[in-house]
Amino acid sequence: MRKQIPVAIVFICGIVMIAQYFIPHAASQWVFTYANDFVIVIGIVALPLGIYSLMASTVRKATRGGGAEVFYALTTIVGYLFMIVAGVKRESFTSQGSALQYAFQHVVIPCQATLFSMLAFYIASAAYRAFRVRTVLASLLLVTAFVIMLRIIPLPEPLSTWNSELVRWILAVPNMAAKRAIIMGVALGAIAYSMKIILGIERGYMGRG
Repeated sequence: MRKQIPVAIVFICGIVMIAQYFIPHAASQWVFTYANDFVIVIGIVALPLGIYSLMASTVRKATRGGGAEVFYALTTIVGYLFMIVAGVKRESFTSQGSALQYAFQHVVIPCQATLFSMLAFYIASAAYRAFRVRTVLASLLLVTAFVIMLRIIPLPEPLSTWNSELVRWILAVPNMAAKRAIIMGVALGAIAYSMKIILGIERGYMGRG
C-alpha cells in the first residue's frame, strides 16, 4: 500500500489535470486554479524540509569534517542564525540601517556580484573552446558569431546596413528555427517524462526503495 497509494494519487491528479485542459468550462478553470494554489502550498511546506536538510548536513560537516570544510560549515550556520535573528522584527525588512539590510547590502549583494562576475571567465573559456576552428560546423559558428558581433561596431555605409540586415536574417531564420527545434524537443521530453510519472513507470519521487 505504501507504493500503490502514491502512484494512484499521482495517476488520478495527472489525468484530471490533462482532462481539464480540454474542457472549456468554469469548473475546469476552478480545478486548474485550485491545483496551482495547492502546488504553492506544497512548496511552502517543503521549504522547512529543505532548510532542515541543509542545516542537518551542514552540522554533520561541522562536527565530523576537517580543515576548510569545518570553517565553511560553521560560516553557513552562523550566517543562517544571524539572518533569522536579524529578520525577526517585521520592520527590519524595510527600515534602513537595520542588521538585515546591512547584511543584504554588505554581504549578500557582494557575494552575488562576485559569483556573477566569475561567469564572464567561464563564458570566455567556453567561447574559446567552441570557436576553435577544427570542423566545418565550428568554422560556421565562428563566422556567424563574428558577423553578429560586428553589429555593435560602427561600420561605414553601406556595410552597416548590409550587416544589420544579415544579422536580422540570422536571428529571424536559422536562429529561430534552432530555438523552435529545442523548444519542441524539450516539450516532447517533458511529455514523455510526465507520462512515465503518471503511469507509474518513473517513481523517483517516492524516494529510495
